[in-house]
Amino acid sequence: MESPFEVLRIDPDADEAEIERAFRRRVKETHPDHGGSVREFRTVHAAREQLLEGDSTPIDADRLDPDADPAATAESPPGATASSVRYLNYDVLADYGWTLEDDDVFEKADEAGLEAPDYGQFRVDPNETLLEAAEDEGFKWPFACRGGACANCAVAMADGDLSTPVDHILPEEMLERGIRLSCVGTPTTQNASVVYNVKHLPELDELRLPPRPFE
Repeated sequence: MESPFEVLRIDPDADEAEIERAFRRRVKETHPDHGGSVREFRTVHAAREQLLEGDSTPIDADRLDPDADPAATAESPPGATASSVRYLNYDVLADYGWTLEDDDVFEKADEAGLEAPDYGQFRVDPNETLLEAAEDEGFKWPFACRGGACANCAVAMADGDLSTPVDHILPEEMLERGIRLSCVGTPTTQNASVVYNVKHLPELDELRLPPRPFE
């Protein structure tokens, strides 16, 4: 058995910021889609949770719930309804001189006559992630791990919000800017507007995994 400090490869006097940085590094190294294993991935998640709770007891990986899925999304509450989501491709912003800070960027996109897959609207059912709904429409939005462990699938919220219960990768300042992960994000509002494909924002450089083959 290893201590959570050994799992995250940090010193016992590491503070919360160091724990979070180490978690983001280790979760990418151990993700099953990128050379790691489910056992290692779960252990890294358990190490982070223990340390943030002040628990430094050794982790017995064999006793972790084999059915636990760190990437599982939360269930929608009873009576939850589908959401309508407008989307805009980040790649087109520079072509028109727009920025994420423009409050009327979706109105501008509508006036410019943009069409799918760069601009449009689709339905997201309860318990369905934003990425799943986009794929149901036939769109190939960027992603890598599908487990909230990288920023490849990041979107910027222009209106509404997503619930991302297993997002441990985005720093607080990015969350405050409205950046969310579409692979684990489910709408919490009846209507939402998102700019997808923002993975190349400079602030996300160190939070991406190598692209999937189709990219």
